[in-house]
Amino acid sequence: QAYCRDVYQGQLASLHSAARNQELQKLARTYTHHSVWIGAVTSCRAGKWESCWEDSSPWNYANWAPTYPHHIVTTCTTLSTRDGLWRSRPCFLLRPFICQY
Repeated sequence: QAYCRDVYQGQLASLHSAARNQELQKLARTYTHHSVWIGAVTSCRAGKWESCWEDSSPWNYANWAPTYPHHIVTTCTTLSTRDGLWRSRPCFLLRPFICQY
């Protein structure tokens, strides 16, 4: 998120529909076969696990793979270029990302 903000003056992408999810999956697939960071973070707030978008937009769509998100520690989210599903991952991992403006 910091790199997207500092270098590109943007934010990691938030996805609010199946159509947008598919569009960004296809876009990312043209550049990489790796899963890419999107702007969802899952964390424990007031004793309850919840996911939110880094840009503070409404949480009105999700496309989690089965058994995700993980509720152990705060995690960031990847979009699979293979199946379009989201998976929670440790935030320190280096991966390609989708930055929105």
